[in-house]
Formats: sequence, C-alpha cells, structure tokens
Amino acid sequence: MDCMATTNLRVIPLGGLGEIGRNMMLLEYGDDIIVVDVGLMFPEEEMLGVDLVIPDFSYLRDHADKLRAVFLTHGHEDHIGALPYFLREFDAPVYGARLTEGLVRVKLEEHRLMQKAQLHVVEPGEAIQAGVFEVEFFPVAHSIPDACGLIIRTPLGLVVHTGDFKLDHTPVMDQHTDLIRLAQVGAEGCLLLMADSTYAEQEGYTPSEQLVGEALRNIMVNAESRVIVATFASLIARIQQVIDAAVFTGRKVFVTGRSMIDNVAMARQLGYLNAPDGVIVGVEQMRNTPPSQLVIVTTGSQGEPTSALTRMANGDHRHITIAAGDTVVLSATAIPGNEQAVYRNVDNLFRLGADVLYNRAANIHVRGHASREELKIIQGLLQPEYFVPIHGEYRHLVTHARLAESVGVPQGQAFILTDGDVLEIDADSAWAEERVPASYVYIDGLGIGDVDQHILRDRAHLSTDGVVVVMATVDKQTGKLERPAEVLSRGFVDVEESEELMERSRDIVAKALGGNSHYAEIGDVNTRIKDALGKFLYDETRRRPMVLTVTVEV
Repeated sequence: MDCMATTNLRVIPLGGLGEIGRNMMLLEYGDDIIVVDVGLMFPEEEMLGVDLVIPDFSYLRDHADKLRAVFLTHGHEDHIGALPYFLREFDAPVYGARLTEGLVRVKLEEHRLMQKAQLHVVEPGEAIQAGVFEVEFFPVAHSIPDACGLIIRTPLGLVVHTGDFKLDHTPVMDQHTDLIRLAQVGAEGCLLLMADSTYAEQEGYTPSEQLVGEALRNIMVNAESRVIVATFASLIARIQQVIDAAVFTGRKVFVTGRSMIDNVAMARQLGYLNAPDGVIVGVEQMRNTPPSQLVIVTTGSQGEPTSALTRMANGDHRHITIAAGDTVVLSATAIPGNEQAVYRNVDNLFRLGADVLYNRAANIHVRGHASREELKIIQGLLQPEYFVPIHGEYRHLVTHARLAESVGVPQGQAFILTDGDVLEIDADSAWAEERVPASYVYIDGLGIGDVDQHILRDRAHLSTDGVVVVMATVDKQTGKLERPAEVLSRGFVDVEESEELMERSRDIVAKALGGNSHYAEIGDVNTRIKDALGKFLYDETRRRPMVLTVTVEV
C-alpha cells in the first residue's frame, strides 16, 4: 500500500444518499474500516416481485480483512434491516444502544443467525475502540427510544454522524438531543459533519411528539367504538403514546401483526414500554371487551400486502372484522412509492364503514427528522470544516448543502455525495473523484442479488406486452422447418384475435427459415425467428411482446 493511502480518511456511502432508506456508510483509514448502519429499502412500484432492496457489499468483500466493527444509530428498518444479509457474509462486532440491540436480536432470531452474531450494548457517552477509530454514542431525539448519533475520533480529527434526529424539547420518553456534548465537540474542532437531510426542505422546526399524544387522547375520548391505530412496529415511542392514551380513557389495548407483537414483547421486557397490569390483553379478553373500551395497535401503515391492517381492510384478518363505527388512525406518513397501497387500504376501510384518519388529519403523526432551523442550530454548534448531507433524496442533499454554506461551511467544502462516491480527506484538503460499486441488490424470495436490472426489465416487458412462444422443429443439416411451427401467446392479444394472428405468425416463421439450404447454427435460427416475428407483430399490433423460441433439431 502506498504511504498516501495511510494518511487519508475515506468516507464511502453505500446507501441512503440520493434515496430514502438503505442507509450504510463506511469510514476507512489505512488498514481499518468501520460501518455505520446496514439498512434496507422497500421496493418501488416498478421493482416487480422484489421484496427488499439492500446495499451492495462488494467493496467490503474486497476489503473484508480491514472490517473492524459495525455501529448502529437506531433500530429502524432503514438502518438495521439488511444486517441479517450482512452477517451471513461478514464477521464483525455490532454495537448499538439497548433497544437497538433488542430489535436486532428479534430480527436475527427470525433469520436463525443469533449464534453467529457478536452483539454489544453501548451506553451513550461510552467510547469504543475499533482499529484507529474511537466511536462515542450520543443521544438524539427521534421517533424511537435509544436513537444515537456518533462522534468518531479519527487520526485527522473528529467526525460527527447525526443518525436520524430532531430537536424535541418535550420528547415522549425524555430523550433529548445532547446539544451540550455537540457544543464540546464544536469547541474541540469538528473536521466533518454528516447530518440527516430528510426534511431539509421544511422551514421552521419539527413539532414535538407530545402533539401526537394529545391527538390520540382526543380521538379516544370522542370515539364511540373501537380505535385501531396503525404505525411502524419499531415506533416504540408511538406505541407508548397509544398505551398512555388508552389508560387515560379507560381502554384496553390489543396488539396484532407479527413484528408488532415481537417488538412490544421485547420492549416491555427491556422496560421501554410501560403498561399497567391488565391494560394489554390477549385474544380472549379482547373478544369480551366492549368496543367502546378497546384500542387495537397494528402494523400495516404502509399498506404492506401481508400486514394485519391490510388483512382487516380486505376482510380476512383472523381476529378482527372492521365494523361501522370503528375509527382507524394511520399514525405514519406513507413512504414515497407506497402511497397507492396505503390509499387502497384507506378506501377499503371506508367501504367497510370505518372512519379513517390518515396523514391529512391533525397531528396524528409528526416527523422524526429535523427541519431547517434545527439543522442550522447543529451547524452553529459544530462549525465543521467539511460537511456531507446524508439520508435523503438528491434534492434534499442539495438543499441541505446550500443551507450549510449559508450558515458558515466554507464555500466548496459541503460535498454532495451519492451512493458509491468516495470522499477523501487529508491534512489540508478534501476531494471526491473515485467511485466504488453501490448498485441496488434485490432480495426476491430466498434469492439475494440474483435478480438484476435485466430481469426486472424482462418482468416489466412481460407485464406490459406479454409473451409469444415459438416451438420450431428444424432439420439438423439444413436448418429448414420439418413441420409447421407452433406459436402460442400469453398476455398479448385475446383469443379471438390471436387465432388468425398466430396462423400468420406461423407463415412468417416458415418464411424466415425458408431460405436455408446449408447448415445453420441453432443460435442463428433462433435470431432469425425472433427478428422476423418481432417485426411482424409490431407492424400488426404496435406492441412488442417478448418472443421466446424453443428450437428442436432432428
């Protein structure tokens, strides 16, 4: 290794920059690499058949001997969701605060990976040595307890990674963002700040979580029948607010949805959820509780097809049938790309007679991310030499970089990186020229990364124009047709039309192979059929079905 490489700090985002989700950041110095977060992203509409999207680990595979540790900022899916796939390949200690570690444990047990994992619980203020890096966790306010940012001591200076945060002065579970510690880092000198950009476009301040608690209380006071609250299974603070509002209005709470049940059990065991005895009830007690005294907490705020709320909306949930008079509260914002699925559920719930309160209703959800004024406060406290906006779509990153420059980051020292860009910092300057692989890796069923852009393109092609299959038997010597080809179509044209069209397609195949009088390669035969038939079908229908050929030589 050349001596240059040993003196540069390399910052390599593998996910989460230029998109919402899939957060993963590497810091590399000499022979040491540490990883911050290993998150997943939910597939977009056009990712047909894909279950999840995870970061591309190829750069890390090539440098696996340098990997020292993984640090997790908090327990949301977009920060810990890809860990099961990561830990199948890599061996490294994983550090996180207590609740984060609990949520990871639930996830790894589901994947049967607990034996292999080296999980460590870290208290805020504690510093962990990982190669040349010393990493200290500091508390931040977010929509989940035990959310942390990281202060990373490197040979070149202090780096601050905020994780997801906001400045909530009246947080639900008393966890404030530790501005005093950040001011101390600012006084010592901050080399690089990487800060959450998700709401960099929003003016002013993000409202406090307390508003949600008040809104839930009001809804429960005024609802005459059951109240069903859908939220993310990892929003432990929100679940606590539902329990508090239920206690205040004398209602019982029933929990449904597998991940919700697992997380509630784990959070109660660790003491993060406080529910007086008898408030959380099982199926039998739920059935015997009058509707006016019942609250149901469920998963499915994003319209996920197999979630408990979607089952209720479709009328096939095992224990709960929506009835007129029920109030359903969607206490979450739709993740971009999920809107259609969410509104389909809302429509179906209205059809069943429920009253649905979703993101248009007042204060049933507040964001867990800082708005512009809060971002300015962090910049002012730290006054970093360099700045990288993280966690956000490209427009959020640009907006945040401009905001940083307007409050004192030197011109040209706010770097807008996207996944795979490498920021190099040495003693006097910083630059971003190199790129490493950081493409989407798709999880489809049990397959990891075996679905790529080509397959998705084929799926999209099949879903729009269908498929035509040609079965041709050809002479091995001459490549001529032995008997008329069979042509079948699926999802292309209806049966009436297709009879006559398929008849003509057979003639086109015969013509395409008619000119052969010498030996022809099987590949050449297939190409001729595809080209001739593809052109003919496009001229006839203005559609481009996928043409598949099955050629048998005799």
